[in-house]
Amino acid sequence: MSSLPIDQSIPELLEALKRERHAVLSAAPGAGKTTRVPLALLGADWLQGRKIVLLEPRRLAARGAARFMAASLGEAVGETVGYRVRTDTRVGPRTRIEVVTEGVLTRMLQSDPALEEVGIVIFDEFHERSLHADLGLALCLQSRELFRDDLRLLVMSATLETEAVAKLLGGAPVIECPGRVYPVETRYAARRLEGAIEDAVASSVLEALVAHPEGDALVFLPGAGEIRRTEAKLRAALAGRPVDVAPLYGSLPQEAQDAALAPSPAGRRKVVLSTSVAESSLTVPGVRIVVDSGLMRVPRFSARTGMSRLETVRVSRPSADQRRGRAGRVAPGVCYRLWTEEEDRQLAPVGTPEIREADLAALALDLAVWGVADPLELRWLDPPPAASYAQARELLRSLGALTDGGALTPHGRRMAALGTHPRLAHMLLKAESLGMAELAGELAALLSDRDLLRGEPARSPDVGLRIEALRGGPAAAFADERARERLLAEAKELRRALSATAAAGESAASGAAADAAARNPAAGAAARATAPSAAAAQAPAAPAADLAHACGILLGFAYPDRIGRSRGGGRYTLSGGRGAFIPEGQPLAQAEFIVAAELDDQGQEGRIRLAAPLDEAELDRHFSDLIQEQETVSWDAGAQAVRARSVRRLGAVVLRERPLARPDPDLVTQALLQGIREEGLDMLPWTRSARQLQERVLFLRRYDTEWPDWSDEALAASVSEWLGPYIAGMKSRADLQRLQLAAVLEASLTWEQRRRLDEDAPTHIVVPSGSRLPVDYSDPESPALAVRLQEMFGQPETPRIAGGRVPLTLHLLSPAQRPVQVTKDLASFWRSGYFEVRKDLKGRYPKHYWPDNPLEAQATRRVRPG
Repeated sequence: MSSLPIDQSIPELLEALKRERHAVLSAAPGAGKTTRVPLALLGADWLQGRKIVLLEPRRLAARGAARFMAASLGEAVGETVGYRVRTDTRVGPRTRIEVVTEGVLTRMLQSDPALEEVGIVIFDEFHERSLHADLGLALCLQSRELFRDDLRLLVMSATLETEAVAKLLGGAPVIECPGRVYPVETRYAARRLEGAIEDAVASSVLEALVAHPEGDALVFLPGAGEIRRTEAKLRAALAGRPVDVAPLYGSLPQEAQDAALAPSPAGRRKVVLSTSVAESSLTVPGVRIVVDSGLMRVPRFSARTGMSRLETVRVSRPSADQRRGRAGRVAPGVCYRLWTEEEDRQLAPVGTPEIREADLAALALDLAVWGVADPLELRWLDPPPAASYAQARELLRSLGALTDGGALTPHGRRMAALGTHPRLAHMLLKAESLGMAELAGELAALLSDRDLLRGEPARSPDVGLRIEALRGGPAAAFADERARERLLAEAKELRRALSATAAAGESAASGAAADAAARNPAAGAAARATAPSAAAAQAPAAPAADLAHACGILLGFAYPDRIGRSRGGGRYTLSGGRGAFIPEGQPLAQAEFIVAAELDDQGQEGRIRLAAPLDEAELDRHFSDLIQEQETVSWDAGAQAVRARSVRRLGAVVLRERPLARPDPDLVTQALLQGIREEGLDMLPWTRSARQLQERVLFLRRYDTEWPDWSDEALAASVSEWLGPYIAGMKSRADLQRLQLAAVLEASLTWEQRRRLDEDAPTHIVVPSGSRLPVDYSDPESPALAVRLQEMFGQPETPRIAGGRVPLTLHLLSPAQRPVQVTKDLASFWRSGYFEVRKDLKGRYPKHYWPDNPLEAQATRRVRPG
């Protein structure tokens, strides 16, 4: 084999692993670490014949690494070197190096926590920080602490904060390996990209092929859709030229992947259109040109909605640099970046670990199988976010994987053994008992991959249409044939896994029955009589009305929180409480009940992208355990009355409701009180006397806190205490108008308080003219008395209340009842202000009585004293 940069670092690595149980290898892209390191470890004494497990983040990289190592040994895959990925295993009795995807490692640990046959686990491309890699490392660390102190761990990465990983491993030595990178010229876009990314990519590729006549081009695009569209543009533009266009992404058939990764024949060039799969874990030979869209597609989980979506985002700085470096592996190269230098300065300095933003349901189930409820029992670089993890555990409980106390159930163990998302695993197991395992396998495959439909039919949210296409029906004419073949293989593999878990469950049940029979023959006979068998579990039930509704039933098992009922106009209320809609013009929007398998979580109402119909009879039959019968007595703001109903509901979806003839009177009263809290105290019949009573008490409270707080806020908060006893039998706002609110409020005062209230905060004051005038307490800081000036003649001082502590604010009025003076000091007014006012009033009201000495004059209500 030709020399690679990693070769000079391998002796140091071997020595480190001989001394220690762990190491961190930081090697630049292209250094050769993925394929050289496992082979170099085969002869290590400490391995003692055990296996080497090499983890790769993607199936494509796992297969490629295994094939390359096997070829370097002159062997076929499955001899010394093999691989295990989902739906594809190539290992044999002589296999010493197993290249696996990270989810496979979790299954291996769950079946054998000590990894007895494994000498070292190598985590490759750990900088990608996938959820499975973080989980696998956490489980391996605990396995080593509890079972295997000789298990060695090696973490390899091209771009990684090595200090943090070394510390997590317990002070591991760090080996640095420089890469062999030729100079790469970087070219930026002149202005910010607008329009379709495919147009800009195709244009840049064509420009680069002309400007640089040697070498192949590697193009980075966010996803398969963009790759297909760019491929079509380039094939049309390059027709007749010696340039091949090859897509490269994880779900492509093996032969298509091999074509993308093979060297170009003499006299021909190649343009490889890839997702981020070629960023670091794969070597594409002959590349001297990189065209980078700067975009990648990542899953984002929303704890608010409980849903994940694929989101197109900007790459991070390390990812952009790795992509650029691909142009300098074999010779000097060039990288076309489809973003400006200003945008480049804004790239995130590091990527976000998947564990921070992913759906954690599968991780929570894996930890439950491991025997861990609290993830903080393990060691993580980044622990799972508490809110997302709690939501994941709640989902598992709703699917029957966990008990209410959080313990793993036998159903949950079978779900985990299937190796798919817990929602889909639950659907598969439920379908098994209905004789619908084949359809469930097809649905699970469809929901785990990108849409197989193309063109206008892909706009339809109908899942049944996709099943029809998958089965070769008329809709197959609009299907991607490669995707169809892949999904059929995936569905077959899921059915095989389902059968395997059924057999394992039957074996476990038989073992438990045998143990019981040994201890108690009668109990053993009972266990045999009641234990379900795999054959019985697959006995068909009554068939569903049609394929569409069969899909709806199965999807309801996977997404019980997304069963929806129509609100009209294609809008639905989902059982989980969300609103959602089906775009206009889709026949499925006419369904009364649907199950939304895929929808976005944008805004208040998500757009339903995949769904199937249900009817109420199917809900009754298959989801009765989720349906609740409730008697509800609540305030109806629209009717302004208490509404008592018997409600049959599935989560937030109301199935049926009817009025309650004799609701509990106490519940009616409580609902009416809640209505008052929601609507405010204005619902009550506030008379002037009731408001004045409230104001008088609030006035006195300013000087003595033993008086109750009768502010609107406090009265609303305590409405059940002071009002509750007086509204028995009332149901509506109209009924409340019969209340004598002043009497109700006054009844909450003690006898002594009522006596003092009249003394210290009287409703009226008798003035010198003999008039009994009301006191205005609307301003508790300054109670006021409005009185004609002539009625106060002979009054030397301002009248006082609150036991003489508070002078009234006098609004002295003209004969026309207009204010001429406002004062709290009547004596001062008589001494000075009166004579100015008298002069003005005498001119305007000459017939009225305006004495020279107001203190000795007779007060009068008339024009002159009688």
